Amino acid sequence: MNVKNSPRHFHKNPETEKKIDSLLSQMTLSEKIGQMTQLGTFADQDRQMIQEGRIGSLLGVIGADHVNELQRIAVEESRLGIPLLIANDVIHGYRTIFPIPLAEACSWNLTLMEETAAIAAREASAEGINWILAPVVDIARDPRWGRIAEGAGEDTCLGSEIASARVKGIQRNDWDDRPHMMACPKHFAGYGLAEAGRDYNTVDVSETRLREVYFPPFQAALEAGAGTIMAAFNELNGIPCSGSRWLLTDVLQQEWGFEGCTLSDWESIDELVQHGNAESREAAARLAVEAGMHMDMQALIYQEHLAELIRRGIVSEAAIDDAVRRMRVKFQLGLFEQPYTDNRLASSIILHSDHVRTAREIARQSIVLLKNEDDVLPLQETVHKLAVIGPLADNHEALLGCWSGQGRNEEVVSIIQGIRSLAGRHTKIMHAKGCGVIEGSDEEIAEAVQITLQCEAAVVVLGETANMSGENNSRASVDLPASQLDLLKAVYETGVPVVLVLVNGRPLSVQWAEDHVPAILETWQLGIQAGTAIADILFGRYNPSGKLAVTFPRNTGQIPIYYNAKKTGRPQMKRYADSEHTPLYPFGYGLSYTCFEYNDLRLSSSVIGMTETLTVSVNVRNSGQRDGEEIVQLYLCDEAASITRPVKELKGFQKILLQAGESRNVSFELSAKQLGFINGNNEFVVEPGMFTVWVGPHSAEGLKDKFEVKG
Repeated sequence: MNVKNSPRHFHKNPETEKKIDSLLSQMTLSEKIGQMTQLGTFADQDRQMIQEGRIGSLLGVIGADHVNELQRIAVEESRLGIPLLIANDVIHGYRTIFPIPLAEACSWNLTLMEETAAIAAREASAEGINWILAPVVDIARDPRWGRIAEGAGEDTCLGSEIASARVKGIQRNDWDDRPHMMACPKHFAGYGLAEAGRDYNTVDVSETRLREVYFPPFQAALEAGAGTIMAAFNELNGIPCSGSRWLLTDVLQQEWGFEGCTLSDWESIDELVQHGNAESREAAARLAVEAGMHMDMQALIYQEHLAELIRRGIVSEAAIDDAVRRMRVKFQLGLFEQPYTDNRLASSIILHSDHVRTAREIARQSIVLLKNEDDVLPLQETVHKLAVIGPLADNHEALLGCWSGQGRNEEVVSIIQGIRSLAGRHTKIMHAKGCGVIEGSDEEIAEAVQITLQCEAAVVVLGETANMSGENNSRASVDLPASQLDLLKAVYETGVPVVLVLVNGRPLSVQWAEDHVPAILETWQLGIQAGTAIADILFGRYNPSGKLAVTFPRNTGQIPIYYNAKKTGRPQMKRYADSEHTPLYPFGYGLSYTCFEYNDLRLSSSVIGMTETLTVSVNVRNSGQRDGEEIVQLYLCDEAASITRPVKELKGFQKILLQAGESRNVSFELSAKQLGFINGNNEFVVEPGMFTVWVGPHSAEGLKDKFEVKG
C-alpha cells in the first residue's frame, strides 16, 4: 500500500495575491532584489538602503523604539512603503530563558514545550521582532556536535512532535496589538549529520535515510504552519544545501507544495565558493537563486550580482518575481496594517511572573534522574551540613546555555542559591569550587575535601560552560574534563554520600561516576530557574520525571550511538574488543523517586489488514510511596521488509501522572502511518509481515508481543 505523506502548508489568500501583484508591477529590479536581502550587521549608514527599498529584512535588531524607527523609514520614506521582517535567533527563550531545547525534549511534555515557545515569541514580539529563526529541528546522533544542544535529540518520532509543538507555540499569536510572529524551522537538511561531529562539515547520506529520519521534523514543522524555512550550511551528498535545487525546489516546493520563503544561513550563499561548488560570488548568486533560495542572509551577494545576471540573461527575472511573491509572509503577519510595536509592552511582558513560573516547571520536568542507589535522593531534612562542591555550583552563565537570547546572568538562580533557598533552616550549606571547569590545582581539591569531610552529604556540580556547546563548539571527547573528574574522585573517596549534578549541553561519558557515585542527576542547562528547579528535585519537592531524548555513550569511541540502529547480519557478535557496545544510558531512560510496574500488554488483534488500526494497551501501576509521572513509550519493529529496518522505533508516547498505588490502562493506536517506511523507490509503503511491539519505560526495556499485517 502506498501512502501519500505531504505536509499541509499555509494557503494563499486571493486578496493578498492581488495586493502582491499590484506591488510587484510597481517594483524596480533593485527593489525586488531588496526584498530578497537580509542584513545582519545593521549600522546607521544602512538607513539609506532601507529608504531606497534595498533591504527586506533585518537580523538582530531589538528594542521596540529602535525597530519602530527602522520600520518607519521603510513604511514612510521608501517609495513603496514595504515593511521589514525583523528576525532574531530565539532558540530557548527571549529574556525568560528556558532550558536548552535538548533538555526540554527530555520532558516529553509537548504542551509545556509549546507554551515555552509561545512565551518566547510573546516577549520577542514586545521588542519589535516578528520572525523567529527557530526551532532547530535537526535530528542529531553525535554528541560531539555542539549544536545537539539546540535540537530535540536523536529520534524522528519525538523530534517531529516537538517540531510541531514549537512552531505552534511560536505562531500562537495570541495578541492583536502588534505584528504577528512567524517561525523558521532550520537547518534544511542533514545538518546534524556532520562528519566527525565537526560543525559545518560534510554530510553524505542516502536519500532513503534522509526521507525517513531527517525530513519528517521539517515536514511536521511545515504542517504546523511554518511559512519560512532556513537552509543548512553543510553540503548534502556533494551539493551545498544553499545551492541545492533538488532540496529547495524539487522536494520543498514541488513535492511538498511549500509556498513560503526560504532563507540562507549566515553568508551561506557566499560559502558556495568555499565549498568549491561555485567559482565566484557571482556564480554563487546564480546557483542559489536558481536552486530556489529566496532570501540571502548577510552576504549581500544578491545585491551585488543579481541585477547584472538578469541584464545578461543568465538569470530569469521570473525567478526573482517568484522569490518576491514569497514575501507574502509580510501580509500574513499583518505588517502592512500594523508595522509598529507599542514600546510600553515590554515592561509588562518581559519576565512576567507567569513566564518565570513556567520556566521553573519546564526546568523541573527536563531533569533526568540517572542513578539513585540506596535512595540517596531526595536529601533528607536530617542532613545538618551539606557540601556543595564544583566549578559550576555558583556559576550563573553556564546555566543559560548556548544561544541564550537576551538572557542576563544576574537573572539566573544559581544552583547553590537554589539549594540555600530550599534547604531546611537547620541545614548549613558549605561551598568550595574545587577546581576550574578545565584546569584545577591540588590546593583547590584539598579545600573541597576538607569541607566535604565536615558534612553528611555532598552535591558535586560538574559539566560544561555555556560556550562548550552550541554553534562551532564541537568536542573531540565527551568525557568530563580531567580536572573535574579528579575532583569527583577525591570527594567520593571521603566516604561521604555524593550526588553528582551534571550541567551540560550534550550527553557526556560518565562511566566512572556510574560505577561509583550513588546518585546522578542530568540537569543540562536549565535557564533562569535552574537552581530552584534542581533544588526542587534534590529536596524531594518534585519527583523527577524526565527521560533521555538522546543516548548516553560509555565512551567517545562508541559515537555515533543511538537506540534505533539497523539490524546487522551478526547481531550476536561483540562490537568492540575493548568496550561494551551497549550505551551507558539508553534513549528514553530516566528514574523516579517512585516505582512503576508494567503488566497485561494486550493487542486488539493478532492480525490486521494494511489499512486497519491496531490498539495496543498496557496497565501501568505506581507501586511506590510517592505520586509520580511516567512516560509510557511504545516501540515497533518490522521484522522483515524490502529495506532493512531498525531494531526498534519509537511510535508513540504518553506522559501520565499516577498517585501512589494507582493503576491506569494506557492505550495506543497503530495505523498505517506508524507501520510504514520509505522503500527503495523512496516511497512511503506499508508491507505485509510480522511486527514486534514493545511498551515500557525506555527503549531497552518493556513488555512485548507480535502481530501480523496481511496484504
